Amino acid sequence: MRDLTTTSVTDAVLDQMSGTPDPRLKQVMASLVRHMHDFARDVSLTPEEWLTAIGFLTKVGQTCTPARQEFILLSDVLGLSALVNLLHDKTAVELGTESSLLGPFYQQDAPLFAMGDSIATKADGPELLLYGQVTDKAGKPLPHALVQVWQTDSKGEYDMQKYHGEQMDMRGNFRCDSEGRFHFRTVMPLGYFIPMDGPVGAMVQAQRRHGCRPAHIHFLISADGYRELVTAIYLGHDEHIDSDTVFGVSTSLVVLPRDNDPDAPVKGMPAIHYDFRLGVASGEETGRVGADPSQILSAVE
Repeated sequence: MRDLTTTSVTDAVLDQMSGTPDPRLKQVMASLVRHMHDFARDVSLTPEEWLTAIGFLTKVGQTCTPARQEFILLSDVLGLSALVNLLHDKTAVELGTESSLLGPFYQQDAPLFAMGDSIATKADGPELLLYGQVTDKAGKPLPHALVQVWQTDSKGEYDMQKYHGEQMDMRGNFRCDSEGRFHFRTVMPLGYFIPMDGPVGAMVQAQRRHGCRPAHIHFLISADGYRELVTAIYLGHDEHIDSDTVFGVSTSLVVLPRDNDPDAPVKGMPAIHYDFRLGVASGEETGRVGADPSQILSAVE
């Protein structure tokens, strides 16, 4: 038996964990312990502060429901989701369109719409047309690619916030045509505050951050043999385009609607033209830094 010190306790923990049979689990947990212990030593963490942190994380977990994922939100506002996303992109065989965050408001099994339909089945507001083409990195069309879309309404609310997961609106799936082309109608999304009524919102306020996301539209695009693309396009006129509270904006994803676009497949409304390029797949993998909240709860039950 040996008496522990503020430094030797780290080695003692790593020694006990050294028999972990899964090599990746062993690597990740050993690194986590080292970094956590270094963090505690660096800031001279007090018992009161550590209990406050435990209380905060407990509240984050208690806030999660089948329609709300507070831990994904926490990961997002700390920039960890963005970092994991960037690290994942480095593993790609080839990259197409830049990725962005899935976020905490994605839902599986959104309705399938016909080309040209509107995903705004309940919400109203100024109409907007989205159109473009899904291709490989070289520009070859990807026939019948699946395009999943979701966004806020014109008041800055997601359906999961308004209907608590009981109804869907402002989201839908589309199948591209034989040339990989798609178009659909929606309403102009509004930038919004992240949910500020929970522990993550309280943390953001304590840090004197505005807590806003610029207006955007999420896309999840897939085609057989290609790397699934998780991304979003951001409206460049939003006042928070340069200070996204979850660090999701890239220059190549910033767009502006055009009035009287001569190439738009539907006339009479502002239009955004954006083409998406998919890289080839390198095996079974996912770039989804996030998930449907109900799926996460089911996975731990």
